[in-house]
Amino acid sequence: MFQSINKNLNNLYRISGYLAAFFLILVAVFILIGISSRIFGFYIRGLAEYSGYCMAAASFYALAFTFVEGGHIRITLFLEKTSPFYKKFLEIWCLVIASIFSGYLSFYLWKMLIISYDFQERSEGADEILIWIPQTSVAIGSLIFFIAVFHQLLLTIFNKND
Repeated sequence: MFQSINKNLNNLYRISGYLAAFFLILVAVFILIGISSRIFGFYIRGLAEYSGYCMAAASFYALAFTFVEGGHIRITLFLEKTSPFYKKFLEIWCLVIASIFSGYLSFYLWKMLIISYDFQERSEGADEILIWIPQTSVAIGSLIFFIAVFHQLLLTIFNKND
């Protein structure tokens, strides 16, 4: 059962990475459309805002995938100098702290999303989009990141790291 959950979570992180790549492609598309629209003399409202929303979505969706793949800044240089017992203790301590902070971040991003939805808050840009729409991807990405950090904590505690 644990292997099945582990496999499904790793698939979730990979899908999150693909979503981050998709949103980065959208950023490039919106920027290229904005540049070409200025060259050809017409204006499309909200392109700068949409590229900003896509950049935020890409950043948050990439957090979990990057974390699982070992792309985040780690304390490995410090951990390599410690004994195996202290290394495991320090890894668990760091993952507990990271779990607390990522959970806190996710909780408040979801709370912000719910408040924005309840008040039907709109962006201040030219498009005046309902702000909960771009906030949804940020909240989902932060939740996936929290799951990834907590998952890594459990793997470290139970010595399931490969």
